[in-house]
Amino acid sequence: MPRWLPRAVVVTLALFACFQLGVWAFHQLLGLLVDILIAFFLALAVEPAVDRMAARGMRRGAATGLVFLGVALAFTAFFTMLGSMLAGQIQNIVENFPAYLDAVIGWLNRTFHTRLSRVEIQTSLLHSDWLQKYLRNSAGGVLDVSATVLGGLFQLLTVVLFSFYFAADGPRLRRALCSVLPPHRQTEVLRAWDLAVAKTGGYIYSRALMALVSGVAHYVLFVVLGVPYAPALAIWVGLVSQFIPTIGTYLAGALPMLLAFTVDPWYAVWVLAFVVVYQQFENYVLQPRITARTVDIHPAVAFGSVIAGTALLGAVGALVAIPATATLQAFLGAYVKRYELVDEAAAVAGEGPRRPGGEGGGGRPPALVRMFRALRGR
Repeated sequence: MPRWLPRAVVVTLALFACFQLGVWAFHQLLGLLVDILIAFFLALAVEPAVDRMAARGMRRGAATGLVFLGVALAFTAFFTMLGSMLAGQIQNIVENFPAYLDAVIGWLNRTFHTRLSRVEIQTSLLHSDWLQKYLRNSAGGVLDVSATVLGGLFQLLTVVLFSFYFAADGPRLRRALCSVLPPHRQTEVLRAWDLAVAKTGGYIYSRALMALVSGVAHYVLFVVLGVPYAPALAIWVGLVSQFIPTIGTYLAGALPMLLAFTVDPWYAVWVLAFVVVYQQFENYVLQPRITARTVDIHPAVAFGSVIAGTALLGAVGALVAIPATATLQAFLGAYVKRYELVDEAAAVAGEGPRRPGGEGGGGRPPALVRMFRALRGR
């Protein structure tokens, strides 16, 4: 046996054990890594506002806390309005349920010549085995739901805490990261960081502006049609339509259509028509003007990045896909060499690329053009 073979076997086994340990640790810490990723992009989104406040003399910690307080108040107000709307609708459904049930029973009796009674149906449902089994299973699942809610609150607290530290200590974090890199790498890291801040902040602020315009437009429609809970529905449509790309408008319009249908079925048709028309106006008029200087990314690329992000990280990937793609596109665009386009007519005529003055570049015609001329001469 060669002398190096036992050592090679030991080193190979050790490397394999380290690889397995790394894979196990990665799967165990995947949830924490996703939370850190969300916190990082959230910190990038609020960092421009924090930088403006810090430039005016405010401490970064206080500025970050003020920004997060404003965001928390906005979300609290939104969910309060949405909760009141849902509670009101549930109360109306519960109060009108006997009338709905009587109407359904009357239609069944008239159509199928049956003799059903609401009292008999309620009695049979209350004494049915499947209902009692469902109630027992639901009572046992209350603990699971409570554990899920507590886990979600802990995850939210983790994301907020990390994002606060990332935003408050952004310059210190950049200096610590660049201190372990050579000078030429430090420039690239700082440039990538600045691009990420600009693209993520631009994406959030442009989406917030378009959400405001969308919410105001839909609020006017809901008030004109007399749809209940118009402010909450307008905020719902504005947020969902902008932060869920491409199909968010139609998903957000489903709830207003349902409530408009309870007022008048034709109102639901008007809401659907307005949603479709406004989507076209937003795609071709509003969005290019707002996002031209913030997130310059093609809609097809945005849609593909959202699909890829969803496949990789689920809902989290869908949220961070567009700013991450815009940052990567802007960063790589500085390192991709671009050339002047050759005019097709000039190429066939044997001229070179068009100069700014409009004259040809001269020179020898390309080989393909010379071959074409030779064949045409024959």
